Amino acid sequence: MLYYLFDFLDKQFDIPGAGLFRYISFRASMSIIFSLIISLFLGRYIIRYLLRKQVGESIRDLGLSGQKEKQGTPTMGGLIILGAILIPTLLFAKLHNVYIITMLIATVWMGAIGFLDDYIKVFKKDKKGLAGKFKVMGQIGLGIIVGCIYYFSDQVVVRERMEKSAIQWSGSNTLIDELQGKENVLFTGKDVKSTKTTIPFFKNNEFDYAVLLSFMGAKAKDYAWLIFIPIVIFIITAVSNGANITDGIDGLATGSSAIIGTVLAVFAYVSGNTVFANYLNIMYIPNTGELMVFMSAFVGACVGFLWFNSYPAQVFMGDTGSLALGGIIAAFAIAVRKELLIPVICGIFLIENLSVMIQVAYFKYTKKKYGQGRRIFLMSPLHHHFQKAGYHESKIVTRFWIVGIFLAVISVITLKLR
Repeated sequence: MLYYLFDFLDKQFDIPGAGLFRYISFRASMSIIFSLIISLFLGRYIIRYLLRKQVGESIRDLGLSGQKEKQGTPTMGGLIILGAILIPTLLFAKLHNVYIITMLIATVWMGAIGFLDDYIKVFKKDKKGLAGKFKVMGQIGLGIIVGCIYYFSDQVVVRERMEKSAIQWSGSNTLIDELQGKENVLFTGKDVKSTKTTIPFFKNNEFDYAVLLSFMGAKAKDYAWLIFIPIVIFIITAVSNGANITDGIDGLATGSSAIIGTVLAVFAYVSGNTVFANYLNIMYIPNTGELMVFMSAFVGACVGFLWFNSYPAQVFMGDTGSLALGGIIAAFAIAVRKELLIPVICGIFLIENLSVMIQVAYFKYTKKKYGQGRRIFLMSPLHHHFQKAGYHESKIVTRFWIVGIFLAVISVITLKLR
């Protein structure tokens, strides 16, 4: 909203400083600052309200150190995160941008599902919360919405690029002169619909989902949505569940999400900038640079919430926050066409998810084979395994963050490591 106001003031009255709002870097900076301020101030009021209403977490006794002390800690703190994301985005982003609209939908949609789950647990006193099938239906619903927007919207395009050799063949001396001393790629300025994505660690690293339907011949591109939308559904479901599972000890999901968000903001900026995209020889995706404003609010919200959620936590985010964080990360990664890099970027979420799957599968297998179930981990998810092993949860969280930073660095260097 402020973008449109200051753009109007700059054009009509030439007010000094109003033109700053044209720059993504300025609006992203303001977004993260406002997000931090909102989360810090909003957090205090929401925590007080939750304490007054006795909206406390009901903790199962799993025999973990420090577990009993968490009993009664306010939950549904994800409302702080949602407010700190939505308000700065509405203030500083271009609201007509299709990617911003999609991210706002993802935030509200997954936040609403998580809120409903927390509401049933806390106010209806049903520890099971929202039935798993309804959560999955909500995740599938968001996957369909996001998939349809990214596939069918005319605003979701990539810009074609032309090799120097092709320009030389066409006899365009003007373009050849422009390329002297530059990279071997020039974006032609023609925006096209595309189902291509990025494959990490490979030189010619673009993969077209339509290739999976190559047996259909010329109709493959027309029916690529049959592949693309189910993949989007799977990614959103997997990442949102991964974030939900990771939210088991103070600050783990929040800090990990902030690290992931920082990497995705970098990807959005370079992918939406012709200079950086040309230099890095990566796919140029028009209008994705605006996503940096949204992701700055996301990172600010996570860091601000960490003020209250760090050990010992004053508030838990609940499913209101964890499902929203996962859904946002998944939808964002797909927007910047880095979804195949998610196993690296979201490595913490992945290993937490896998630890549960492996534990359950092995327990069922050994129970069927030996009559008694056996376990690989002392407890799953993985962070509880280390708690059972005697590590303090603040040490576990810090070490997981270190691993997350390491994975973040690897993710960023894939821009050139091919």
